[in-house]
Amino acid sequence: MKRISILILMVAVVLTAVYTILTLYDENLQIGRMWETPAVRPYEKPMLIMEKSVIPVTGGEAAFRNLEGEDIMSPFEINDPQVIQSGKSLYFTYCAQCHGKYYDGNGTVGQSFNPLPGDLQSARVQSMPQGILFKEISYGIPNGRQPALATTIAMNDRWRIVAHIKSLGLRE
Repeated sequence: MKRISILILMVAVVLTAVYTILTLYDENLQIGRMWETPAVRPYEKPMLIMEKSVIPVTGGEAAFRNLEGEDIMSPFEINDPQVIQSGKSLYFTYCAQCHGKYYDGNGTVGQSFNPLPGDLQSARVQSMPQGILFKEISYGIPNGRQPALATTIAMNDRWRIVAHIKSLGLRE
């Protein structure tokens, strides 16, 4: 009987210690207060009222997706040096991993693709209208390895990349 009493007393002491540690943890550390995070009560604060004209109802991405590539024109002057320089920077951020630093399709990531990424200085790419090139970058190439980048790269940045690619000219 004495052993059972000692065992019960030890279990009670351990449980009390664990409860005390958990309570101290919860009351003194910010990360311990899960019920106070916004993820648990997302609707306690009133929702923000959206200003008029925040969501476009005309133009935008849907218009480009539905138009023929030949009918789409860049909102930028395609020969503007600032646009081309910005496009070059964006190319090396988003495109060089597959198409390579020499635009020849020999990027590090692109080597694992079948078919390999295209040469951006080829006659096919350089003769392509800017709208078709924009659509291929934006929505991908059917049966090809070009991924759709419309959700990754902002629309104006895709146009800047197009300007840079068109400025490269044919490979010599």
